[in-house]
Amino acid sequence: MQTLSLNNRKIWAIVPAAGAGSRFSKTELKQYQRIQDKTVLEHTVNRLNQLPLAGCVLAIGEQDDVAQTLKFENTENIHFCHGGAERVHSVLNALIYLNKIAASEDIVLVHDAARPCVTLACLNDLINTVINSTSSAILAIPVRDTLKRIVNNHDIQQTVSREQLWQAQTPQASRLEKLKNAIEAALNNHIVITDEASALEYIGESVQVVQGRSDNIKITYPDDLELARLILTAQQDTRSSHE
Repeated sequence: MQTLSLNNRKIWAIVPAAGAGSRFSKTELKQYQRIQDKTVLEHTVNRLNQLPLAGCVLAIGEQDDVAQTLKFENTENIHFCHGGAERVHSVLNALIYLNKIAASEDIVLVHDAARPCVTLACLNDLINTVINSTSSAILAIPVRDTLKRIVNNHDIQQTVSREQLWQAQTPQASRLEKLKNAIEAALNNHIVITDEASALEYIGESVQVVQGRSDNIKITYPDDLELARLILTAQQDTRSSHE
């Protein structure tokens, strides 16, 4: 395992898990679908727990009666808070929770509940980028496919150059106070926030891209669940062969 030089700072994780996930199903939450006898959320949190986390805050819905019954690794480090109407509100609620128990310069990773396949190597690369710079950072991969701008009835208007375009992933990492201030400023000014980086960009903070991996997929549609199952199995087989 790669050594992280934290300089007395702690690492915390936030997992916004209050969303309805309507693109996956109108009735079933994607984070509670099962892969290899664990829920997607358990896989996701257990991946994050491979880092020396001080704690992991799950922002869950007020009516959620599942999350607190799950068997996470390092359960003593798991915290819960109420989520919000949108992802950004859930993240802010978790940051407000953390602000009471963490230091302003501690590093916070925000990771999608439905990204169970992120690797430890990518997590370490992301953390080290934030530790060794004054910037925030996100995992991302270069856009590979040809992009089309569509109008009217799915008619192609133009081909969009993919040069300099990257597809954002999570985790996205920043210092606690910096990220909290950025999200509060953006929301106060009615700026649409699609991820943590967009809030930081709004207040002029530097955000670096750390190249991730294409297998760090987000489960969005039902067929993504089978792809995640295949990826997790392949990653497990790879680790076993190296032991």
